[in-house]
Amino acid sequence: MSVLIIVLVCAILFVFAYKIYGGWLSKNMFQLDSRRKTPAVEFEDGQDYVPSSKWVVFGHHFTSIAGTGPIVGPALAVIWGWLPALLWVMFGSIFVGALQDFSSLVISLRNKGQTLGEIAGKLIGVRAKNCFLFILLFAITIVLAIFGLVIAAIFRQFPQAIIPCLIQIPLAIGVGLLIKQGKVRLFIPAFISLMIMLSMVFLANIPWIESANLWLSSQTTIWWVLVLLVYCWVASIMPVWVLLQPRDFINALQLGVIVVLMVVGLVVVSFTGLDINHSGVTQKLSLAAPMIEPNADLKMLPAILPFLFITIACGAVSGFHCLVASGTSSKQLRCEKDAQFIGYGSMLMEGFLAILVIMACCAGLGLGIFTQNDGWLFGQEAWNYRYGDWLSAKGLAAKVSAFVDGSSNWFLSLGLPIEACRALMGVFVASFAATTLDSACRLQRYVIQEIGQINWRKEDETLVSNNKKLKPFTLSWLTNKYVATTIAVVFAFVLACLRAKPEMPMGTGGLILWPLFGAINQLLGGLAFIVVLVWLKKRDVLQGWKKLLIVIPAVFMLVLPAWAMIQQIFFNALGSDLSWIEQKNWLLVIIGLSSLLLEVVILMEAYKTLFKKRILIA
Repeated sequence: MSVLIIVLVCAILFVFAYKIYGGWLSKNMFQLDSRRKTPAVEFEDGQDYVPSSKWVVFGHHFTSIAGTGPIVGPALAVIWGWLPALLWVMFGSIFVGALQDFSSLVISLRNKGQTLGEIAGKLIGVRAKNCFLFILLFAITIVLAIFGLVIAAIFRQFPQAIIPCLIQIPLAIGVGLLIKQGKVRLFIPAFISLMIMLSMVFLANIPWIESANLWLSSQTTIWWVLVLLVYCWVASIMPVWVLLQPRDFINALQLGVIVVLMVVGLVVVSFTGLDINHSGVTQKLSLAAPMIEPNADLKMLPAILPFLFITIACGAVSGFHCLVASGTSSKQLRCEKDAQFIGYGSMLMEGFLAILVIMACCAGLGLGIFTQNDGWLFGQEAWNYRYGDWLSAKGLAAKVSAFVDGSSNWFLSLGLPIEACRALMGVFVASFAATTLDSACRLQRYVIQEIGQINWRKEDETLVSNNKKLKPFTLSWLTNKYVATTIAVVFAFVLACLRAKPEMPMGTGGLILWPLFGAINQLLGGLAFIVVLVWLKKRDVLQGWKKLLIVIPAVFMLVLPAWAMIQQIFFNALGSDLSWIEQKNWLLVIIGLSSLLLEVVILMEAYKTLFKKRILIA
């Protein structure tokens, strides 16, 4: 019952946070007005600026910001104990993550749907904008390079998930075309598409489907990376109504189904327990994980500060969210007042998903898991099997398996077969990862197009030489969406083609920079708060104690990622030696130090803006 009570308390707190704090931000800080024309309405082009209902935009925004983040991060972070992870997700999402998403979305709405990088240039200066763009370039390249590896690993782990994930693409396009022609409303075809997807899980034993799944799961990682990046190229240049919106709405419905099943299963198993191996012994649902891990040294855990706050990003706060909010979501809102529902509400929904993941890994796992060597394990033994030490728990397979095993045990209480439960969760994880992948490609296209508009001459405006005015030198060819998208995909593919280690296959190159991603991602969150701070300061909204609502999260999200990045660059996770020298991982060192330098430049420019009053009012 304690697990169920924890989940219910968190759900109630999130509802109150949305109504009270989110409502206060909407009315007092951001002053949302339904009469104000949104960029989607003002600049409608049928391509990127497409006015849409709040439910459609919610589906896109939530599935784009979530991906595998609220699963793999919390599923690993519970190794420090369930309480620190729970508290960070609960209060981080309310006071940091949702605030960042909401504010980034509103600022973009008030600036013609521009990305946060463009807005930083207007508010803080051209130098800050350029630095911001290159940090974004680094971060999104890592995402594109690593997520092909992630999805390939998930497909190998859950072959039954491959056909459902692939069939979603033509289904989503069909839904988009139907909606565009005005023949039906979105919900009905999207729900039918979801049922077709999920039915393929239960038909996985049909010979031709089984053969196709097995053949696809046997393909190399680099093959999957190539296929997925080609898909991203096509998806990211399509109008958003063709694939992006319907696919994301289908995934949002999928999330609803999964969350409902998890919650109902949790309620049932809380009262009835589970006899997972039909031995006649019913296991009661309880927290098998420690509240706070007492053997951190024995398990070789990194210091909880700062690494807990880097490990759990999505679910609490993630810098990537500000890119989605200002890059795509702001171009689709039909009504400005929907920003609270999209920006603040979707982050709280992601936080609730992270709470369920924590409870599945810490309590659902204890209901029983089957191991090849030791047979059935229960309670703390099952927990220790998955979380024996840091090295064994931090792999993708280990994190996904812990969540899948724990949540599947809840589903079993509803009478669903174990293999179907695991396959359903595999579809859920893989389809959300694919959503993040092609959204990231579209965002990278925007970043590269903005880099193409940078004035590369020494002066910001025009140069005078021999009494002749010279036009600013720009890489205008980068502003072509086909060129920009191609560069985004090629950069990611080149990185992915590298071998993380000599003994590892091609396609693992994203792992070289992956240790930096958590820190760079959270650093983006801190920089987003700086842009928000400057914007609100110039609007004379931040008075007295209100400043602390932005300043405290900003400082928190700048200091901790920088601290973690320094450790990742110069030391191993325990800080015991200069591991990068041994591994000769110079790429990680160069990208990491460059990101820190860019952060310092942006902060210096922001300081000048705030305290020396050099600013262009938005």
